[in-house]
Amino acid sequence: MKKQKAQTVIQIALVLGILIVLNVISIRLFGRLDLTSQKVYTLSDASKNLVGSFDDRVTVKAYFTEDLPAPYNNNRRAVLDILNEYKAYAGGNLQFEFINPEGDKGEQEAQQQGVAPVQVQVVNEDKLEVKRGYLGLVMLYEDRKEVLPVVQNLSALEYDISSALKRLTTRTRKKIGYTTGHGEADISSMRQVYQLISPQYDLTPVDLGKGEPVPSDITALLVISPQNRLQDSAKFELDQYLMRGGKIAFLLNRVNANLQMRMGQAADLGLDDMLQHYGIRINPDLVRDAQCANVSVMQQQGFMTFQSQIPFPYIPIASNFDAANPIVKDLQSVFFHFVSSLDTSGAAVRGVKASALVRSSRRSGRQTGMFLIDPFQRYTPADLAEEGIPLAALVDGSFKSFFTDKEPAATMTQSPETRLIVVGDGDFMKDDFLGNRGNLTFFANIVDYLADDAGLITIRSKNVATPPLEQVSDGTKRLLKYANLIGPSLIIVAYGLFRWRRRVAFKRALEAQG
Repeated sequence: MKKQKAQTVIQIALVLGILIVLNVISIRLFGRLDLTSQKVYTLSDASKNLVGSFDDRVTVKAYFTEDLPAPYNNNRRAVLDILNEYKAYAGGNLQFEFINPEGDKGEQEAQQQGVAPVQVQVVNEDKLEVKRGYLGLVMLYEDRKEVLPVVQNLSALEYDISSALKRLTTRTRKKIGYTTGHGEADISSMRQVYQLISPQYDLTPVDLGKGEPVPSDITALLVISPQNRLQDSAKFELDQYLMRGGKIAFLLNRVNANLQMRMGQAADLGLDDMLQHYGIRINPDLVRDAQCANVSVMQQQGFMTFQSQIPFPYIPIASNFDAANPIVKDLQSVFFHFVSSLDTSGAAVRGVKASALVRSSRRSGRQTGMFLIDPFQRYTPADLAEEGIPLAALVDGSFKSFFTDKEPAATMTQSPETRLIVVGDGDFMKDDFLGNRGNLTFFANIVDYLADDAGLITIRSKNVATPPLEQVSDGTKRLLKYANLIGPSLIIVAYGLFRWRRRVAFKRALEAQG
């Protein structure tokens, strides 16, 4: 008995010792198993590198009211998990604490730090009550502070925290210019875009109509849907900015189309010759795609008029992305609105490299010539016989000036290694044309890529959205439909026949033995 007791004590001591060792190891080492395709539940390498580069301590104060009901209690758990992960990769330069803002003093402290109270519905003793709660983060670094007043969108939690930490620890902000003077899109038509990128960059208007050089402190320049033709003086300033190593995004409407008027007209922006000189061309056409969004139209039947939703191929839902480029590789879909195709065949001749970022689906086509737009038109397979039409492209390399041997004469004739991004739709990022979150992400990724800030791209693009369904033929649809209807019954009948045959065989075997 004594020997058995001693063995039991030894076994218990060993188990406790193993648990203690595992606990110590778990404190020092951090790991998480994430089986999602985009690793949405673990920190991206960009976030790890960001916190790993801290040269001083960052303190995070999480003001979270305790005992909040679902789903708000999940927010606290998610924030705790991700802050633990940040801490694990920060090398001791990130500390955090959770504070429960209780009483007037606690609430006053939270509000003074910039954390706003939210109204939370709570069921208490079978009664619905409204309770004030706090779900915010305050980040402190040296004498600077960044605040996330309310943590609501858990799918964007890593991006919100990492972008705040980046703003907090970055001492200078890059300037992103957007051209004016030729009817370009006003920033007021892109409020959601502005809210997304303005915390990271200073947005600066650049008036090309004055004939003045693009300021040297502009990191990247955006040319967004000009309505008027650019004169040679404006093109010259764009060209010389590129020759100085500047980076430009041309987001252009090559065809001005209007669904209400049911027609479109090719636009002469004066940029065709210069873009073609750089190795890319926006074709004067409209791309139609079987993978598309619906539009609301009024239909009349007899004396009744009603509104219905019908597929509209001129609003393609693009999901064919360049898997090797960080701008688009993690996107699920982007909605375009009357987009034109691109031609990149001239890039190699110009000594630069062009790659399509976004392409149409396997069932697409183009309309050229007269742009008559009928939402009720039915398209034949011949109308949608093209595959992978380029809709957005990246051109990078060393460019030669368009104004070599021209007037005004170029002062710089060859650029260092730089890049252009061209999209055949200048409206996809506007508030009136946003199809989904992917449009905002695509635009913000373009800005980050031109600003050499690719780290935020990988964080922003992570999401748990469902990609659009792959387009299949009508024959495949019918096959799947009838397989779903008849298949289960056939499986049951086949299983019954199998069981019946086994019973018959078993019975015969027993009779043979008898």
